[in-house]
Amino acid sequence: MERREFVPASRAGLPRITEKPAASASAAAPKPAAGGLMQYAPDPIAKHVDEPDHNPSTPKLVPAAAAPAASVGGVPTRGQTLRRDRDRHFFSSDDNALSKQIVATHAPDFEDLDARPVLAIVEDILHLAKPLHGTQTQLHKDPLEDRALHQPSLYHHDEKLHSTHSDERLYRDPEHESDIVKLLAYPINKISCEIICKCSGGGESHSVTMELLKSLSSYAWDAKVVITFAAFAINYGEFWLVEHLHTKDPLAKNIAALKDLPDLMTNAGELQKKFEAVLGLLNAALKVSHCIIEFKELPPLYISRESPEITAATAHIPTAVYWIIRSLLVCSSTLLSLIGTGAEYLSSTAESWEILSLTHKLQVIMEHLQTQLRLCKGLVEKKKEEDAYVTFVRIIESAHIDNMKVLRAMFRSKEDQRPLYDGTRKINERLEALRLKYVLLLISDLDLPHEELNVLHMIYNQQAMRHEYEVLWFPIVDPISSSQGQLQDSVFYDLRNNHMPWYSVDHHSLVEPVAIRYIRDVWKFVHTPMLVVLDPQGKPSNLDALPMMWIWGSTAFPFTKARESALWSESTWNIDLLADAIDPRIPDWIREQKVICLYGGEDIDWIRKFTLTARSVARDLKVDMEMLYVGKRNPRDKVRRCHEIIDREKLSHVFSVADYYDYVWYFWVRLWSMWNSKRHIGMTVDSDRIMQEIMDVLTFDSSDQGWAVFSRGNYEITKGNGEKLLPVLDNYQDWAYQVDHPDKFVTVLDEQLRGLHPEHHCNRLILPGHAGYIPERVVCSECGKTMDKYVMYRCCTD
Repeated sequence: MERREFVPASRAGLPRITEKPAASASAAAPKPAAGGLMQYAPDPIAKHVDEPDHNPSTPKLVPAAAAPAASVGGVPTRGQTLRRDRDRHFFSSDDNALSKQIVATHAPDFEDLDARPVLAIVEDILHLAKPLHGTQTQLHKDPLEDRALHQPSLYHHDEKLHSTHSDERLYRDPEHESDIVKLLAYPINKISCEIICKCSGGGESHSVTMELLKSLSSYAWDAKVVITFAAFAINYGEFWLVEHLHTKDPLAKNIAALKDLPDLMTNAGELQKKFEAVLGLLNAALKVSHCIIEFKELPPLYISRESPEITAATAHIPTAVYWIIRSLLVCSSTLLSLIGTGAEYLSSTAESWEILSLTHKLQVIMEHLQTQLRLCKGLVEKKKEEDAYVTFVRIIESAHIDNMKVLRAMFRSKEDQRPLYDGTRKINERLEALRLKYVLLLISDLDLPHEELNVLHMIYNQQAMRHEYEVLWFPIVDPISSSQGQLQDSVFYDLRNNHMPWYSVDHHSLVEPVAIRYIRDVWKFVHTPMLVVLDPQGKPSNLDALPMMWIWGSTAFPFTKARESALWSESTWNIDLLADAIDPRIPDWIREQKVICLYGGEDIDWIRKFTLTARSVARDLKVDMEMLYVGKRNPRDKVRRCHEIIDREKLSHVFSVADYYDYVWYFWVRLWSMWNSKRHIGMTVDSDRIMQEIMDVLTFDSSDQGWAVFSRGNYEITKGNGEKLLPVLDNYQDWAYQVDHPDKFVTVLDEQLRGLHPEHHCNRLILPGHAGYIPERVVCSECGKTMDKYVMYRCCTD
């Protein structure tokens, strides 16, 4: 008895009847290689593939597709699907020769065609077409699958396929995108048919790629890629649509039957590896495609198409397009090779090798293009920054009817945003809250000294003209890594929420980078906090208002140079100017016309002796005297210990124990601010008495001795260092007769101090390195001689 066997047309041309002896019915006939790929020896990536064979007896690695394939009736066998020749000629040959062939096919008519909308649809198809969906094996699962169905254009970068940034899609015109898709629909479907025909017809991969490039000759390089990708996506999507629906939709079931597709559940393990390799290749092709489009999207306003950077990059784009198209043909052939395999699906090592080789090729291309793209984007960003900076400078330096244009230029905010944070009411505000007001920009980094912040807080709460100006904290924060960014944000919010009752920017990232650059380059901000005054029209009227704020507080409003000069013209050297309201007891002592003694230093032995002697003299002379310790500039642990001892032993008054550092700092910063303010209006030590007096006190503080200032109310005032004070007070009985009334105490003491000239003295004046103004000539307050000038470097750990 003989048995008849039906051989599917997809594997042997036309249906035919073969007759076999019953005895040999179980003998399996040799099966053709899947997909007509090369058949390899056990080492699928044999390094001898392109080396000459000097041993005729050594078997060569011969592509199965290279041998004549049998066909019946002119219908190609499955082995005649695209002969993906692995000749490494096209991987390692002269790129210039290949590039010339590719460029010769290029005659564009649609240079300005926007291909991104079509590429976005391609991405959606690739994401939604899940290979082997629903199998129980360990397959790639997309954690955003459900969301992708509703927002197919939004993906994370760590997913299987590369995708565009979401904001690139959200702000595009839907009507424009629809028009682009309609315009390209015909060429996409035409190329889709060509791919099927050429792959099924047994074309050689290089030749087919070149033919497709010729078919797309009228399109720009990015459009060629996107059209081919879209054409592939149609076939890819249809394939997986049938696979997903064939178990529940009759139409899909019949189509699957006619295609004689393999049972994916049965072959899940083999197919998983295949499609993971295909997805890897598609992912690489997609990334390179995005890279090509990004080159085209570089704004010509900021970078010329003839620039060396663009020219160097675009020279490689034609070759990149070639390899993308060739890769898509390989992926198409992989899908076609599954048709007609049924339950007899066989995987091919050669097929996997070629896919991996192309993936590597595209990755190399992508790395090169991305390097060039980063370089070009850097140039674009630099040009944009320069243009933005020029615009910002023009806005700052132009006249305006109000301050809104200037403030909006300083912050990244939209019309409906509230970029300000009110530290008193704990709410967000619009920039309009500052319209036509004087705005005092407190410019600092996040390392804002707490003593400075606390004193400014105190002055702000005392201001009498708060309705006419507002303080706005303007933080200067450099971008850093995300890990450090959390700590940075924590410091920022602590300052904003807990230490600033005035306005602040809602977040430091809202400050425009061009504003930061201007503040550093023009206003010369480095690290020391600044208080810049913007008038109601947004014009800077004072770039350094902190000295005026420290000296006079809100009385200095509107903090202009004219107001500064006017305030100095009304000022004389007295205890009110020297101490102001650094301690709430001082105004009361002034009103009561008591003798006020402010003293400093860090030698506790001298302090004990001085305070006990001074109090004893005042008691004997019936002088009502109050003493207050003001420490030393740049107070350290010694000053803190002195402060504690003075308070414990009741040697004199001291500042509040909890806030002593703030008050000591405030006393000395006011004194230094007076020096700078006088210099700012053109005064010098030689011509101005107040500057002379300030310099004397700074000289006293620069020495290792103590010092003191005595004043009767706001009238007579005198001063001296420790070298003079103790001898004069110890010998008070020699001049006590002159103090016939307590009001004469300070006058007589001044005469005694002026009349005492120690045989030896050593005075020095230490000015901070960031002073900004260092006088060329300083006269000694003791002998009147010009002091020698030195440069001192100091490190003091106390």
